[in-house]
Amino acid sequence: MKIVVLKFGGTSVGTTDRIKKVANIVISYVKKRYKVIVVSSAMSGTTNDLIKKSKNISNNFISSEHDALISSGEQASCALIAGRLNHLGYKSQSWMSWQIPILTEGPHGSSRISKINKKKIIKYLSSGGIPVITGFQGINEHNRITTLGRGGSDASAIMCAKFFKAQKCIIYTDVQGIYTTDPNNLKKAKKIKIISYEEMLEMASLGAKVMQPNAIQDARLNRIDIDVKSSFVNKTGTLITKRKNIFRNKIITGITSTKNDAKVTLVGVKDRPGVAAAIFKPLSKNFVNVDMVVQNISADGRETDLTFTIKLDDSSKTLRLLKQNKKIKYKNIILDKKVSKVSIIGVGMITTPGVTYRMFQTLADNGINILVISTSEIKISVLINKKNLKKAISALHKEFKLSN
Repeated sequence: MKIVVLKFGGTSVGTTDRIKKVANIVISYVKKRYKVIVVSSAMSGTTNDLIKKSKNISNNFISSEHDALISSGEQASCALIAGRLNHLGYKSQSWMSWQIPILTEGPHGSSRISKINKKKIIKYLSSGGIPVITGFQGINEHNRITTLGRGGSDASAIMCAKFFKAQKCIIYTDVQGIYTTDPNNLKKAKKIKIISYEEMLEMASLGAKVMQPNAIQDARLNRIDIDVKSSFVNKTGTLITKRKNIFRNKIITGITSTKNDAKVTLVGVKDRPGVAAAIFKPLSKNFVNVDMVVQNISADGRETDLTFTIKLDDSSKTLRLLKQNKKIKYKNIILDKKVSKVSIIGVGMITTPGVTYRMFQTLADNGINILVISTSEIKISVLINKKNLKKAISALHKEFKLSN
């Protein structure tokens, strides 16, 4: 059975006219003799509206009911797609996660798919039907609906591709593929034709919003190639695949940036073994994600200044937890909300010396001060003043010739 999984994002199904176009895309694959499994997000704006309603009801909305609420948007979009396909003469049916079922593990709001029962869907495909499956959700061992985190429909599609052994997994979105940087920040951004799982995972984790990081990780672990393309124009998109399938002469593949970071500095921390753990343990327990960390120890070794970055939304919570922490002593806390993280990413830097120097020198030549540095095998991230963000992206894009 030649199966293709087609996933449509919220903007692709944002209006009834767009849903009509989605139905035509689905039919084009049926005409190519594929058995098509459709996975859909909720119509754009629906999930945010449901989250807003939950906050109006309660500041501490119970997590199981929150998942039941925000997963309802996918039910509507899938029914509309299936309804349109039936109108055009094609057998189709919407399927909610519990009807299949799609089994998940982990907490509400951030579950992961562990198993998909294939029997009903395979039978329906064999009968000539087009199943339209709700993305972003599953059910747990207690038979309660769970959700996979924002952007979780990507993970739904990739796991469908895995369990149904699909020949293709295509993610349809509102952009034509993955770009060297956000086109909203730089008009010279260029579409990347092919990118490795590792590079895409770094880009998604560091600010690129085209795909969910968990979904990329699932694709990488299961070696599932993904095509990312636009549902609005019929053009070639970006292929996400394993590293050995890629042949390119560029050192850097892309540049990402964030606008929702904050920098926290603890000044004059009494240095002793375990002090860093004592600082970060309460943050971890309260789901505050700490990213870049730098420590400066005084000449006598008695005190240290510890700087780290968090998400801007976690600023108040972080300050409260630090002030309540009786296990640490410090002189002052400084919070800086006017920062952005810029990252260059590329597997080419593994074998190419001088990339770090070129990045730092380019920023220096443009009068941009680096506040914090973080590196891995295939990426270098720097924290800078938010006012210099577009200038930094433009300069780095030019330095590494990403427009060529």
